[in-house]
Amino acid sequence: MALAVIRTPSIEPWKPLEKKPLPAGRPREWYVSHNRRLKAMRLAIAMLDAGVYVPSKATNDAISATAADIGIRPPSDTTCRMVRALIRYGR
Repeated sequence: MALAVIRTPSIEPWKPLEKKPLPAGRPREWYVSHNRRLKAMRLAIAMLDAGVYVPSKATNDAISATAADIGIRPPSDTTCRMVRALIRYGR
């Protein structure tokens, strides 16, 4: 006879990751591109959550509006291109 084991779910509340300082000694361009990639990733996730799944729907104005909605500064044209690339290749 097999026994049924009832487990209680161990759902822990979501905690954001701890921020760590960036490594020192890198060229300034590395820090700029690193922060740009992080911003593009946050915007791409917000755009996908908003229902924008096609890069052609992610115009610069739509991405800037999303940035205002989530409380970050307006992105540059380069960051907008990165957001569209993430949406395109993230499918």
